[in-house]
Amino acid sequence: MMRILALETSTEYCSVALWQDGVVSERVELVGQKHSELLMAMLDSVLQESGIGIRDVDGIAYGAGPGSFTGVRIACGVAQGLALGADKPVIGICTLQALAQGTGRNRVIAALDARMAEVYFAVYEKRADAWHTLSAPSLCLPQDTPAVEGEDWFAAGSGFGVHGDLLGARYRGQIIEVDAQCVPQAGAIAELAAPGFAGGQGLDAAQAMPLYLRDKVALKTSERNLT
Repeated sequence: MMRILALETSTEYCSVALWQDGVVSERVELVGQKHSELLMAMLDSVLQESGIGIRDVDGIAYGAGPGSFTGVRIACGVAQGLALGADKPVIGICTLQALAQGTGRNRVIAALDARMAEVYFAVYEKRADAWHTLSAPSLCLPQDTPAVEGEDWFAAGSGFGVHGDLLGARYRGQIIEVDAQCVPQAGAIAELAAPGFAGGQGLDAAQAMPLYLRDKVALKTSERNLT
């Protein structure tokens, strides 16, 4: 049996999942800024419920970003620490692809609110049970997001909640449904990581890295404007 532990903390939600040969046990909580306070207890809860320890998993997956700067660092850091301690491989999954996976749809425009009037944006299409990236993850203004071909697109993510008018105008006639409440979750992270672990593509814990799309994320707005 293959077991994958996954965690996702890139938004105001915190989620942990244990994937066991396709069966997922998951905890999801709206925590605001308290990921670091609650994440380990959620991890322990999922493992205890399944009757296993961290050394019994085959790999640890995490939401690599984009997303909240602090949240992405928490997921990456905790995954790395757990993997180092248990000598397990890691795989980081793009949160925008996890967003697409969680919708259960095959054609997804994914957009997360990036603040500063911008969105984290990507477009995915699933063919033969595999996701294909039609527009790579990027940071852009909602009115400047890449063009998408065709119709019947499902729109997902907080970007459509904050910038729904601009994105709706950008893709008028192409979007059939919108779920602005959809967030990346650990269950989807685990599902996306499973083929990689099965194929021996897990990385050494030291190689765990976050995915940042914005430069100078630690500077104040006034400082960024001067650079």
